[in-house]
Amino acid sequence: MRKFLSGSIFLLGVVSLPVAMSPIQSKATPIPDYRNDPRLKSLRNFFHQGECPAERLAEVFLEAADAYELDWRLLPSLSFVETTGGKAARNNNLFGWDSGRKKFTSPAAGIHAVGYNLANSDAYRGKKLDGLLATYNPSPDYVRTVKSVMRSIAPAE
Repeated sequence: MRKFLSGSIFLLGVVSLPVAMSPIQSKATPIPDYRNDPRLKSLRNFFHQGECPAERLAEVFLEAADAYELDWRLLPSLSFVETTGGKAARNNNLFGWDSGRKKFTSPAAGIHAVGYNLANSDAYRGKKLDGLLATYNPSPDYVRTVKSVMRSIAPAE
């Protein structure tokens, strides 16, 4: 009996080990249900029209935008400009992040990592959209191009 009990205690200790959480899970609020969110339909329609693989990630784009307090059209627009919504993506990098060299474990991880960096890194934090985009890519037409895609997804709110 003693041997059985000590084994049970061990198992209880293993079961109660802490679990690592993603940044979105660590917030006190539950992940929202986007099924009836009009933004989801707009994103899916936009990516569907372009036959983009990112269509299946529309909810993830919204999760990241809401979690990091970004314009909900920004990340999808960057992915469209950089990789045509995933068509030219390598290494789960929909954004050409780090000149396309950065590898992400999944497209969703890449969306959250880029969203987090745009909201929190010293290079981007606190900048208005034009400054953020000019930092992301200093090409003279880049700001205009991304903002045009953003308007294609939905008008500014």
